[in-house]
Amino acid sequence: MSLEDILLVDDDPDLLKLISLRLTSAGYRVRTADSGEDALAAIAVTRPALVITDLRMPGIDGMQLFDGIHRQHPALPVIILTAHGTIPDAVNATQRGVFGFLTKPFDSKELLQKVAAAVSLSGVESGAEATDEWRAGIVTRSPAMEDLLRQARLVADSDAAVLITGESGTGKEMLAQAIHRASRRATRPFVAVNCGAIPGELLESELFGHARGAFTGAVQAHKGLFQAADGGTLLLDEIGDMSLPLQVKLLRVLQEGEVRPVGSTQSIPVDVRVISATHRDLDAQRAAGLFREDLFYRLNVVALHLPSLAERREDIPLLATHFLRRLAERYRKAVPALAPDALAALVAAPWPGNVRQLLNLLEQAVALTTTGVIPASLVQGALREDAAALVPFEEARKTFERDYLVRLLKITGGNVTQAAQLAKRNRTEFYKLLQRHRLEPGMFKEAKS
Repeated sequence: MSLEDILLVDDDPDLLKLISLRLTSAGYRVRTADSGEDALAAIAVTRPALVITDLRMPGIDGMQLFDGIHRQHPALPVIILTAHGTIPDAVNATQRGVFGFLTKPFDSKELLQKVAAAVSLSGVESGAEATDEWRAGIVTRSPAMEDLLRQARLVADSDAAVLITGESGTGKEMLAQAIHRASRRATRPFVAVNCGAIPGELLESELFGHARGAFTGAVQAHKGLFQAADGGTLLLDEIGDMSLPLQVKLLRVLQEGEVRPVGSTQSIPVDVRVISATHRDLDAQRAAGLFREDLFYRLNVVALHLPSLAERREDIPLLATHFLRRLAERYRKAVPALAPDALAALVAAPWPGNVRQLLNLLEQAVALTTTGVIPASLVQGALREDAAALVPFEEARKTFERDYLVRLLKITGGNVTQAAQLAKRNRTEFYKLLQRHRLEPGMFKEAKS
């Protein structure tokens, strides 16, 4: 995804050309679609930074397109253009979350101002200063992950508490670090603590510190992690494992902005941005009385959910390549390649341990391989079970057809023959399915590059 990508949607080819020229001359990279259906297909392949759409179009109109985008990508800004605009239309559109509403014929200066504001607020930077350093190490081409990162970039600009949920091994701490790097606190400490790995009686001292003589063995005063993170960010990982008594004390710290070390009568002011993470269902724990409701709402100002690796299979080849390079450097070996059937096994595996499991598996393979190619037998042995095949296409629900096709074409880089084989369809049937969802194989070859 280009940081300056704009998707322009209009059924008028002349207007598409006119607006494209104006945006291109202003330094933006523009893609076009002549219908709402084509636009949804294009967004499924590569996320833009902004969508500009006509309101009145055959089939899916501008507001329906906005609704479809907003359901999947709530942080993606949309500007609507129309020759039929009225004040009620504009009010309705903006109340529903549309970023901007311009009436044709529009003023070019006003359009460019709207576009610049939308790109700025969409969580990306434009121009020569654009950088991805804040998200370094997060490897993806998944639309779901890109949307999550866009939301993370937006929330980084504030001090709002963030709750990151997701299965174990999905990279919750890495996302928290990315938010910290994108925030104004980036030059201050990032401190992480696993609340499930430290016994409750010791966790209080770790978090808040203790005074000298507070308990047996406390021969000197100890600064807690809140003080260590002063001015920066504190990640409370596995917050769902924290005991109820300690939850009460944590809530008090968050409300008052100060900590009282164990055994001390003095409170110490702290300025800390708190990010929490858990693989547990905190809603269920709250209902069962295992997690305080007031603390839940204090921590859950912004919720970010990391998808499992099985939900972003298109990232597996990309992640595998990334990890193999890192591991080869660590083991001082030439970068090995995965045999085609080994890569197919990785893509099809269930991955209950998510990205962490993939990294561990590849490290085992790199350590054990004696050639420059990692065979399927080594991968299958590491998986300890037969790799599950991709769901046959005929079993996929109709409503998920487009996502299924997008995943296949991303995995194969737009190779229709390989994609058709994975879907267990012949090429003719597969092309018909692509046409039904307005997907062009060339779009995926561009996305892979």
